Amino acid sequence: MTSQEYKETKLELEGWPVNVTSYKLGDRFYCKVDNVSPGAWLARTTGATREEAEQAALERARQMLGRTRRQAV
Repeated sequence: MTSQEYKETKLELEGWPVNVTSYKLGDRFYCKVDNVSPGAWLARTTGATREEAEQAALERARQMLGRTRRQAV
């Protein structure tokens, strides 16, 4: 099985740069949100549509990043 409809977007979420990657595998859409700087993934979700999967992943990532404290350097 190969992925289809691959899409990668960069955006800012709660003041942090993130990558949003989504693709279709079979009849499900998968989405991953990762932090650009260290490259660690924040959320992975699935959905019947791309919008459903992306919305769920972005909401989970927004919750995690909203709780992250920034230290002045």
